[in-house]
Amino acid sequence: MNYITIVATHQFFGTDIFKVGQVLTGVKEPENSFDSEAIKVVTESDVPCGYIANSVHTVAKGCHSAGRIYDSFENRVKMKVLFIVKNVVIAEIL
Repeated sequence: MNYITIVATHQFFGTDIFKVGQVLTGVKEPENSFDSEAIKVVTESDVPCGYIANSVHTVAKGCHSAGRIYDSFENRVKMKVLFIVKNVVIAEIL
């Protein structure tokens, strides 16, 4: 099983919009000037709500980084929310 950490939620709507069991989509963002392996997380309505963590300082222990999963899918990947803790969301790649 592949788990990921969703961060930067405060730049969007916070964690209030997430629900356990919710299905989200990760979208590669190769034009991102801060991270060439950036994966933006969007809702089913395509509304941005965070990013998959890609730093040793932000990836929760036991989760994969964006860089680790980046080459495992074409452009989009589905994920399911498992846990919401403070300003971080843990999801499973489907």
